[in-house]
Amino acid sequence: MDPVRNPFAPGAGTRPPELAGRDDLIERAEIALDRIARGRQARSFILYGLRGTGKTVLLGKIRQDAEARGLHAVRIEAPEGRSLPAMLAAPLRALLLKLDRLEATKKGAQRALRALASFAKLKVSYSDIEVTLDVEPEKGVADSGDLEVDLTELLLAVGEAAKERDTAAILAIDEIQYVKESEMAALIAALHAVAQAQLPVTMVAAGLPQLLGQMGRAKSYAERLFEYVEVARLDAGAARNAIVLPIEREDEEIERDAVEAILKATQGYPYFLQEWGKHAWDLAFGSPITLQDVENATVTAVAELDASFFRVRFDRLTPTEKRYVRAMAELGAGPHRSGDIAELLGKQVTQLAPIRNSLIKKGMLYSPAHGDTAFTVPMFDEFMRRIMPELV
Repeated sequence: MDPVRNPFAPGAGTRPPELAGRDDLIERAEIALDRIARGRQARSFILYGLRGTGKTVLLGKIRQDAEARGLHAVRIEAPEGRSLPAMLAAPLRALLLKLDRLEATKKGAQRALRALASFAKLKVSYSDIEVTLDVEPEKGVADSGDLEVDLTELLLAVGEAAKERDTAAILAIDEIQYVKESEMAALIAALHAVAQAQLPVTMVAAGLPQLLGQMGRAKSYAERLFEYVEVARLDAGAARNAIVLPIEREDEEIERDAVEAILKATQGYPYFLQEWGKHAWDLAFGSPITLQDVENATVTAVAELDASFFRVRFDRLTPTEKRYVRAMAELGAGPHRSGDIAELLGKQVTQLAPIRNSLIKKGMLYSPAHGDTAFTVPMFDEFMRRIMPELV
């Protein structure tokens, strides 16, 4: 069928044509953010789940909806190797300048900008901070050199500025599992202080499942400060809607057994649904899309995933890490006991611990329970068996 009219658009963080099965989650986030904007208590939102479940899409949707209601959100991505102060400085500058333009007679944003100028002095310790401010630092505010103290004072100043303008400041942070635990501790402490002061600053973040353990280790009270929401694969009804409704909006059809074949192949993971939908549409000669079209699409979709979604993660691994992951794949989808992986590799668990830890830090694996190891990327076991047919 006409590829120009293809409603499916797989991509990193690309919103699907039908955001199926997430209405309840979006509504809960909306209520929490509106409560915070009104000075009422509500916990910050943490979205966690495997790759390809749509966390980034949901984070973007929550942020955009908040902005449409007059709240102020900043988009932050936490790449590996970058410090938290560097991630926060430029987005907070943009937010405060926007608040400063709203009403010249109110000075909270200017005070917060001066606090940010003081905070930027942390570049002595965090050399990757790159932000330019045309204001003088506020002496004695956010300039101690202690990240936890300084970040707390900065967010309190941001909260006062937002409160002055009857709005809320929202930190929308993606891939937050890459924030170092020491810096995570400072962020949690700052958000805790802001919540205690009932100021309208909050965080909506997304990350991989290991995030729960990281935050708990950073601060013991993190479990009470945040609402952790798992973003899992879609149930059968929502997965059907994600495929069928976009096709019907284009006045086309798909056969029931073709839909069921897509659901079986993708296991309900939103990113995979988009891949299969795209290729099934492109390969179909006409409407309705048939089971044969989906079977043909499976070949091209798997090849596309192997060349991009899976391959980009595989290429980041060292030879020893690849062998560890291939051993996991030999055992199946997982989770797997660390002892079983070690036995297959002919090693002791303690010998393999550094490799396992490295893979967790890279976001390839997580530990769903003590002694267990699982992939953060769905179907990665199948890919590993395709790219490395033998465990050598």
